[in-house]
Amino acid sequence: MRKPLSGEYNPYFDTYFKLVPDGDLIELLKQNMGETLEFFLSLPPEKEAYRYAPEKWTVKEVLNHINDAERVFAYRSLVAARKDGSTDLMSFDENTYADNADVSHRSLKDLVEEFKVIRESSIYLMINTNPDQSSFKARNGNFNFTADAGICFMIGHVIHHINVLKDRYL
Repeated sequence: MRKPLSGEYNPYFDTYFKLVPDGDLIELLKQNMGETLEFFLSLPPEKEAYRYAPEKWTVKEVLNHINDAERVFAYRSLVAARKDGSTDLMSFDENTYADNADVSHRSLKDLVEEFKVIRESSIYLMINTNPDQSSFKARNGNFNFTADAGICFMIGHVIHHINVLKDRYL
């Protein structure tokens, strides 16, 4: 797998893709998983329900959003890897998802375990995707989407949110 080329994704994702270091994307996906688990498990319990402003997500809601986005982008990657050119991969409204996911009864540790399982599933999908499949252009609204773009999004999106948490929550 390789970093996606221009025309293989919505340019909006550049924000996340710029955070992805050079290297083997599968290894980076695995490394990112380890770093993410370590980061969230190191947070003190009093930070789990913390939000830095009234309308902002709590730490647990941020992790739940990461989990939701990983599922969405794994599905998009699956569609592309299976060379499905007829399914239109519509956008998702992360705020609607967050508004309809109650994490108040869940522990951060539980959400971390969920992330681990989702990420392991993403890794299995990606390691079993060949170069021809990973560069197939599926339709994502007005843009193309490849499995290569999916793996870069998964890595960069998590890095982005951990950076925000470090900057505004800790």
